[in-house]
Order: sequence, then C-alpha cells, then structure tokens
Amino acid sequence: MSPRLTALAVSASSLALLLAAPAMAQSADAVEQAVSVDEIVVTAQRRSENIRDVPFAVTAMNPETLTAISAGGADILSLSGRVPSLQVESSNGRYAPRFYIRGLGNVDFDFTASQPVSVVMDEIVLESVYLKGFPLFDVKQLEVLRGPQGTLFGRNTPAGVIKIDTTKPGQDFAGYGSLTYGNYGSSRAEGGVTMPLSDTLSVRVAGLWNHRDDYINNAFDAPFAKTDGKDLGNFDDIAGRVHLAWTPTDRLSTLLTLQARDYEGTGTMNRANVLTKGSNELNDRFDRETVYYDGGRNNFQKQQTTSQSLQVAYDFGPATLTGVMGAYQGSSQGDGDIDGGVLNDPINSGAIPFRSESGTLSSDLKQNTYELRLSSNGDNRLGWQVGAFYWDERINLVSGTFDGVGGLIPIKATDITQKSDSWSIFGQANYQLTDALKVTGGVRYTDDSRDYQGRVVIGTPANAQGQISVGDEQVSWDVSALYEVNDSLNLFARVASGYRGPSIQGRNLPVLTTADSETVMSYEAGLKSRLWDGRARLNATAYLYEVSDMQFTAIGGADNSNRLINADKGEGYGVEIDGDVYLGAGFSLAAGFAWNHTEIQDSNLLVAVCGANCTVTDPIVMVGTARRANVDGNPFPQAPEYTANLTLSYVRPIGDDQELFASTDWVVQKDFNLFLYESVEFMQDTAFEGGLRAGWRDLGRGLEAAAYVRNITDEANVIGAIDFNNLTAFVNEPRMYGVELSKRF
Repeated sequence: MSPRLTALAVSASSLALLLAAPAMAQSADAVEQAVSVDEIVVTAQRRSENIRDVPFAVTAMNPETLTAISAGGADILSLSGRVPSLQVESSNGRYAPRFYIRGLGNVDFDFTASQPVSVVMDEIVLESVYLKGFPLFDVKQLEVLRGPQGTLFGRNTPAGVIKIDTTKPGQDFAGYGSLTYGNYGSSRAEGGVTMPLSDTLSVRVAGLWNHRDDYINNAFDAPFAKTDGKDLGNFDDIAGRVHLAWTPTDRLSTLLTLQARDYEGTGTMNRANVLTKGSNELNDRFDRETVYYDGGRNNFQKQQTTSQSLQVAYDFGPATLTGVMGAYQGSSQGDGDIDGGVLNDPINSGAIPFRSESGTLSSDLKQNTYELRLSSNGDNRLGWQVGAFYWDERINLVSGTFDGVGGLIPIKATDITQKSDSWSIFGQANYQLTDALKVTGGVRYTDDSRDYQGRVVIGTPANAQGQISVGDEQVSWDVSALYEVNDSLNLFARVASGYRGPSIQGRNLPVLTTADSETVMSYEAGLKSRLWDGRARLNATAYLYEVSDMQFTAIGGADNSNRLINADKGEGYGVEIDGDVYLGAGFSLAAGFAWNHTEIQDSNLLVAVCGANCTVTDPIVMVGTARRANVDGNPFPQAPEYTANLTLSYVRPIGDDQELFASTDWVVQKDFNLFLYESVEFMQDTAFEGGLRAGWRDLGRGLEAAAYVRNITDEANVIGAIDFNNLTAFVNEPRMYGVELSKRF
C-alpha cells in the first residue's frame, strides 16, 4: 500500500474510532449523566471567539496539559508532537529552540537565524531564537496556529504561530503555588497571585524556579572537570513576571508588563560515535549518564533576558484602538564539546579525526516592537481591523573556536553584528453573507531589511571581514470561508500566502552566504465539530502548500560549513485530526494525528555530506574533489511524516469536593530525516515517549497532591546529530519521576 493510502487509512480508522467511542460508552453506561467537553475560546484572529469559528487549523493547550508535560523540569521542547504537525528541537540546550509546523522550519543553530514559525507572547513577537526558549509558567492558554499567518501576525510566519497568553490580573484576589521534587535533584517552584489594589488597579505577580543537579559523569579526566564524578546535566532557571493593569474608565484599559529570566546550566550533550555506520540505532557506546569530553568546559550555558511592554486600548464604541509597545534585552554565553568525544580514544568515545570545541563568548540582543491597530466592535455582519507594525532588532555576538583541551583562549573568534528592521501595514475584514456563511479576507504589506557586519578578531584569516545588506518587500494575503452546517458542525476552507524575509549567514568568514525571500501558497479545508450532545469534539484538516525559493540551511558535512541556500520549490501536503471525547465512567480521551508529506523540488540542489563514516543514499555528484549529494525529492529536515499523540484521563469522586485522578499521555513521531541529504544513520524510524500523572485533589480547598513519571520507558530517542567528523548524536531527556503539591486560592 502506498504511503498516501496508508495515511488515509490510518486517518479513516482514527475517525471511526473517535466516532465509535462515545456510542460504546453510552451503551455501557446509559444511566450516567452526559458530561460535555469544555468550549474553547481562542484569540487566533486577534479577537475572542469559539475555536469552531476560526477558519483555519488551530489547537489550544490549557494549563493542566502544560503542567503535566513540564513535570520533571522539562522546557518548551516538551511541546513537540503534542499538537498535530508540531515539531520542536534544539542543539542549543534549554535556549534557542527551533519550531516546525507541517514540516516548515529552520535547522540553523545560530542566534542570527530566522524561523518560519513565530512565537508571540502576550501580543509581543519573540522574533529571535534567542528569546523563544523563555520558560512557560502562569500560562492561561497556548495556541498553535497552523498555516501562513502573515496577515495579522506579520513577518516570518509562513508555517504558523505559537501564541502564548499568560494569566492577567483581574478584580478578585486569586493565585496558586506549586512545589515539585524528583530524581536527579529536580526541583520546581512556581506561583502566581493577583492582588486588586483599588477599583481600577490590579497586579499579577508570577515566578518560576526550576533546578536540576548534575547527573552525567565526564569519564575523561579533563582539567576542567569536577572531582565528584558528576560533572554535567545541571541547570537553574529563574524567571519572573509582573502585570500591572489599570482601567481608569469603562473605555480605557492599560497593561504594563515587566519580565526577566536568569538561566545557567548545561548545554546539549553531544555523544561521539553512538551511531554505527549502516545503522540508525544507538549502539553500546551510548550511556545516558556518561560522556567523554576533552573540551567544552562542562558545556556551560548562561543567559539573561529582560523585557518591558505596554498595551493601551480605548473603546470608542463602534471600534477599539489598541497600541502595543515591547522591548527585550538579553545577554548570553556558552561553550560545548561539539565532537562529543576524546581524540585518540577509540575505545570509549570512538575515533575522533579532530577536536571541535566552539561556543559563544558573548552575545547581546535588543528588540523593539510597536503596533497600532483599530478593530470593530460588536457582532455586526461586517467586522474589520486595520493596523501598522514596526520591529527592529540588533544582535551582537562573538563566536569562538577553541583548542579542544579546555583552553580559555579561542584559536579563532569572529565578531558579528546584525541589524534588522521591518515595517508593515495590514487589514482584515469578515462579512456574514448569510446566517450560515461567513467570508474573511486579509492583506499585509511588509518591508524588510537586514544588515550584517563581521570580522575575524582572533585567528585566520586574520582580520577577514564581511559586510552585506539584504532587503525585500512583499504582500501577503488570505481568503477564507466558514459554513455553519448546524450548531455542532462547521466547515471551512482557506487560501493563504506567506512570506519569510531574506537571511544572512556569516559564521564561516570570509565566506558569506545569503538566502532570498521565500514565499508560500497554502490551501486547506476541514471541519470543526461537537458531537453526541457535546460529549466529543472533532477537528480535521487537509492541506497542500508550495514554497517558492525555499530557504534551507546546509549544516555540517565533511567541510563543516554552515551555508544558506535556496531551493527552487518545496511542497507539503497532509491530513491533521485532533479531538477529545468523554468516554463515560470518569474516563476522557484526547488524541491527535498528522500525516505530513514534504518534498524538496530542485534537480540541481547539491549539499555537503558526511565523510566516509556514513552511508549516503542520495546520488553523489563530484564538485572538484568534494562529494556532494543531490537532494531533489528528499523530505525537509526535522519533518516527521507521521505524528500522533494520545492522553487518557480518569477521575473518580471519593467524597464532597474530593476526587482521585490519573492520566497517561503518549507521543509518537515516525520517519524523519535529520539533515538535507539522506543517509542510513541519520534517517530516524520511530520515536515515542509516555508520561503518567496520578493523585488526589480537594476542589473545595484548592489542594492537589500528585506523583508523576515522564518518559516512563526511558526511551533514548535521537533528536539531532553532528555529521562533520564522526557519528555523533544527542538524545531526549531521561526518565524523570517525582511528586508535586499545589494549592489554588
């Protein structure tokens, strides 16, 4: 059976299972009073509306789900696979994550790289990967908007948007606190409280402390290693937020937000030669709690960020005028043993042709955003919003390559400054043609520019310099229709264009590479429904998109380069299904599935490949003396063809306002490639993880006590690799378990 037919069969089976489940539950428990799944309100179109009324694919995650998957100290990478078509990974530890939606993303590890997935927190775009790893705490709702979102959310959103809304202050005293303790000394304290100061003034204060001890031993006697046998794996992540809301009149509202993060910990654990030529399975050299490093100085990382934002809204009656200003500042340092092993140590770490230790000596970021929009009020047949947006960013970093034996002075250092700015005007309107049919259209004009300057300050070629500027202007648009078949079923269709601005890569001075703007045309159609008297919810979407001048980053290969390239075209199509259902007798099921087919379409696109220690399956073309792979027809990197998630929950009342609960959640990702070229070693088959959380709660007193296990089966899933000098890989987090106590008031 072909992959398409297989995926359609799986989709049909999933639908049938979801449709059948409530019927079976009702037959088995006919006397039980029906329990409805909650209505979901989202702000995916910059206004509050039922998720069924949004004419494109969007999934919302609530605080309970986020709490469960973050147990044990997990960071934002834990979102991967929790929503159909969403992939999250990083080779930069707990900062600078990379997001992919429907296969569209960017594998570039540099802070100066751009991504086609945007993260928006409390109306402020977090454009740089530098900022996207900000920890999740006191979150009211997280929404994943799939498909191009350029009309309302601007530049660099051809794949979609991760929209995060934290809890805002209200007029009632309320709050929560939670304490978690687990193995490896994992400790997490989180809390938030709203305090009304007057009839018009209220404040929300929230904070997070997330800690883990060292649990990985550097078995090589490096000069920088600790002496207690546990050198690596620790982190301390401290973050805080203050919201101050002032509503002096019924028409005027303001929100001032101050936010900060201080993070220090261990970066990604590269492990040399844990893959064997001819296999993509981890070999006997892999040991979760042992590495052999002769460089990297314990793979340390440090990052501090601060931010300030102000939102002001005035209701004129027919329309509301909203202004949003935001500023972010940050600094960081980090280093890593990139090769993951020890030179001349073939037994423990395997053969290492040469040492590779690199890092960021310093990096500083400043970002400012300004937005002004006017939107209509009420439920008139015509609704609209118009606005203007400006964004500017300056990032300065000094990247270094070290001698690989713990030396503090780099053998090469490059000083890079990149300045970027973008301005745009946009508008969207929707019109209720009939009681059942609503059409929506939007358009945005964007003007982008980016300037790069770089200079080699230590090493060769001495004083090599590079300077370049790129820019572009584009119009993005979308048209959609939503048809209400009945109170429980809506059908939708959408055509949308997307745009990602031109990019610059200057890590390998004196070589500079650039990528032209990429544009996306996307088509999708689907349904959103509530079934069986509100006991179930089902959403399904089929989509097709084509990317012109698709931007890729070719990383690694035998020449250890980092280059931007454009492919003529890229194509993706697939099916997404998600939903939840109350099964009866206290059981609930939530599940999601996605089939995503992606394909590079460029008959002349060649990229560098690994050396003789891997098994490349693409056609090889010699360019002079260099081996290059023709990647035409390959899938996009880090784009699983199949993803699925499932959460089964159980609640049992045991008295007045008390109950026992348990839930188990599982994520599966299948068939994804780590690089642009295909090789046996770097094409991953199936990765999965499971979690369990169970406990007791007293609803009347707001108390909850729970035990949790993450990665129950202690799966070691390869999530990334280094290909330039050996078969190095890095994996997911180990099994984490512990207990949690929380109080809400």
